[in-house]
Amino acid sequence: MQKNPFTLPFDKLPVTIPVFPLEGAIVMPGTDLPLTIFEPRYLHMVFDVLAIHRMLGMVQPAVAGASQSVPALSATGCAGRVKWFSETDDGRLLVVLRGVCRFDVGEELATTRPYRRVVADWQRFAADYEEPDAARAERNRIMALLRRYSQTLGLDIAWDELSKLNDTQLINWLTTSLPLSSTDKQSLIEAVGLVDRAQMLSALLELYIAHPQGASATRH
Repeated sequence: MQKNPFTLPFDKLPVTIPVFPLEGAIVMPGTDLPLTIFEPRYLHMVFDVLAIHRMLGMVQPAVAGASQSVPALSATGCAGRVKWFSETDDGRLLVVLRGVCRFDVGEELATTRPYRRVVADWQRFAADYEEPDAARAERNRIMALLRRYSQTLGLDIAWDELSKLNDTQLINWLTTSLPLSSTDKQSLIEAVGLVDRAQMLSALLELYIAHPQGASATRH
């Protein structure tokens, strides 16, 4: 992950973290996720984290389309740091979350706050803080598949900008931004190593090219 002077060191990451369960909206280390916050409980959450470490966890519901008010959480999420926010006149917050590190979801804690909070186990994802692995061969394959995928789905992609990203940034950005299903995004989040994640992404792109009707737009 690219070093940022405002990001907590790995050994200083919080033991517990508030979570925002939102299907299809994920963040990965080093990527940005724009959010519009309007529910009172999540407005409380953002203001609370702004007063301490500015970090919250994006975790998808364990079952896509879950309708219950307190859905079970997926086993793995990613924490992001609020790097920018703006208030609107109608009571919303526009937030940009910068992905920091993935975590395994531990015990959910009782709290008097209106949002949910869990124990975060960061250990399996220490590599999110390390220098990127080499995935050049897989990168070449991904870029070739991505061109076919973008033509199949009619996506407009800033190719010049992608070429400036290193392997980790590229794969994490595609994981966050491509209109993959919530289940596919969750599989990519849980793939610990960069090479494994790159190979999985390549396989998914091939499937979406072969079966474009399986692609579903992701809404943040």
